[in-house]
Amino acid sequence: MNNKLTKIYLGIDWGEKRIGLALADSETKIATPFKVVGNVEEVAQMVASEQINVVVAGKPVSITNYKLQIMNEKYNNFITDLKDKIKVPVEFVDERLSSKQADALVGDKKTKSKRDAIAAMIILQSYLDKI
Repeated sequence: MNNKLTKIYLGIDWGEKRIGLALADSETKIATPFKVVGNVEEVAQMVASEQINVVVAGKPVSITNYKLQIMNEKYNNFITDLKDKIKVPVEFVDERLSSKQADALVGDKKTKSKRDAIAAMIILQSYLDKI
């Protein structure tokens, strides 16, 4: 599916328990929820198997502070590990309120895995809308 002219994007909504993933391509520029995985190795496998060209990770920032401030050392470790395991660029998007937007779309907070993939879709779509 991935020809040399079409870029495939992977959106990531990182969480300590679950990592939501979304996919998009440069032709349609429409992000769709993909799946939920549990660790950086599974994300790296997805990058290889789906022939991803660009990873777009949501960046957790403080909502009370307008400075972009990473809130979680575990997130930093995840990103460092991911960059070590893949050979494609990693871009970042402010993910403030993406989970709340996902809740509104899902309609039921109990469906957390759907919520995580939808949050990844929102993050990725935000990036695509700016490029």
